[in-house]
Amino acid sequence: MERNSTFLEILGKRVRFLRKQKGLSILDLSIEAGINRNYLCDLEKGRRNPTVLILNQICGALNISLSYLFEGIDVIV
Repeated sequence: MERNSTFLEILGKRVRFLRKQKGLSILDLSIEAGINRNYLCDLEKGRRNPTVLILNQICGALNISLSYLFEGIDVIV
């Protein structure tokens, strides 16, 4: 369970970093991605385990690929 939590925290930090890099607020990104603002906030804090579809929506809103989202994130086995 701890490994999953760590991965989700790293993923959330990556989403937050990319969002800020694009100059978007949580509200802006949530609207662009079509997801709930509170869900996105929880995701960025590592409290959510997003589906691939949600991640695809976020990537679309950030104009990045899924592979770019995971760039630099090591797989924890």
